Amino acid sequence: MASVDVVTVDNQKKGKVDLPASVFEVAIKPHLHHAEVRRQLAGRHRGTHSTKNRAAVSGGGAKPWRQKGTGRARQGTTRAPQWAGGGSVFGPVPRGHDHALPKKVRGGALRSALSAKAAEDAVVVVDSFAVEPAKTKRATEILGGLGVGDARVLVVLAEADEAAERATRNLPRVRTLRVDGLNTYDVLWADRLVLARDAVDRIEQRLGAAAGRAEA
Repeated sequence: MASVDVVTVDNQKKGKVDLPASVFEVAIKPHLHHAEVRRQLAGRHRGTHSTKNRAAVSGGGAKPWRQKGTGRARQGTTRAPQWAGGGSVFGPVPRGHDHALPKKVRGGALRSALSAKAAEDAVVVVDSFAVEPAKTKRATEILGGLGVGDARVLVVLAEADEAAERATRNLPRVRTLRVDGLNTYDVLWADRLVLARDAVDRIEQRLGAAAGRAEA
């Protein structure tokens, strides 16, 4: 079980915390990352693309010429796919692109991603991510003082914190999530993770027990 320093928002050391091995020291499995990121991105795909088939294109009710005697190929409608302005054949239609993955795979991917960040020494634990006043400027100062100001940062909170969330939402390289919303894609997107001290315990509660059940 690895130990990391706990610091204040002013980057003053305030003890140590043990990162649970069941979450931050598991085998790193990139194939799980790939499967889970594909699932997440597919779920974000709106799937609103659409084309009209020959039944949906207006007009074309009259046969363009008689069946026989013209020397031309028989045609029943000018809205057939081979005509300009005709309908599409097997064109895209509105649909969902999301697909399911087993819970064990999703949990394993998240634990693997967190372990990868811990192995890279990219985890910073703060005693409390309190942004007072709740201003973007103050959030920028805090992240700069923690040494992560130039990186893509994922801030993880144990509970809802309107001040912290409001202060960071306009920073293009910063994302703030609660433990309940922690996911593989955002962990892999970030260069550095900034975890609130109580968020570490919540992460262990959410993922550690599931890891034990998976191993059993």
